[in-house]
Amino acid sequence: MTKTAKDDNSGKKLSRKVYDQELKRLHGELVGLQEWVRATGAKICIIFEGRDGAGKGGAIKAITERVSPRVFRVVALPAPTDREKSQMYAQRYLPHLPAAGEIVIFDRSWYNRAGVERVMGFCTEEQADKFLSSISDVEKAIIESGILLLKYWLEVSPEEQTRRIEGRIHDPRKIWKLSPMDLKSYGRWYDYSRARDMMFAASDSAWAPWYVVDSNDKKRARLNVIRHLLSKVPYAAPHREKVTLPKRQKPKDYVEPEDIRHHVPAAF
Repeated sequence: MTKTAKDDNSGKKLSRKVYDQELKRLHGELVGLQEWVRATGAKICIIFEGRDGAGKGGAIKAITERVSPRVFRVVALPAPTDREKSQMYAQRYLPHLPAAGEIVIFDRSWYNRAGVERVMGFCTEEQADKFLSSISDVEKAIIESGILLLKYWLEVSPEEQTRRIEGRIHDPRKIWKLSPMDLKSYGRWYDYSRARDMMFAASDSAWAPWYVVDSNDKKRARLNVIRHLLSKVPYAAPHREKVTLPKRQKPKDYVEPEDIRHHVPAAF
């Protein structure tokens, strides 16, 4: 019997071999989901939230690296403009919701108001409370429009968060992930914990529950998220006709030119 990530869930670090094997299988399932969404016009919206360093970006990359960006769209909005600040809070997110045949993944979402904005003082307590008192009704309307909404919170321990953020400081490939806001947020662990708890209490609804993912082991977290989201969609991959490559045309009078200018130097 082939060993899978589920079989190896014994608490020890997941091996790269098992991870790659299971991820390859799940990528095939995601392609099947993609083709079903295209064929049926389904609309899926996936939200990823969590502390800095929880692994949101890595989970999203694992989901999207083998599928079409025309079907799987990732939305990571910048700070709001002055005009957007004057709108209903969730309004600037609504144009990015999926149309028929699309899967939209939010790398942080309207829940910024309940998290970073509340903790870092970008909104008042009253504004955060008003948001939380209304967002479940907004999500209910989203679902009633025919969108399947999935909300994931990636939970990381303080020790693992520290290790990852320190890794960003010392690795030139990751320094772009570290913003001044991340450093300010780092010291506010328990303020974020309180904000998370209030968010869960107000918005963990029957129609749009929060799913918490243990993300201390990134590999396990990615596999578990993909497996879970696939289990929440009642999809069946459409039948695919067998593909046969056609014969190439004969060259006839075509001759390759002797020299093509502007080659890239072969340094490797």
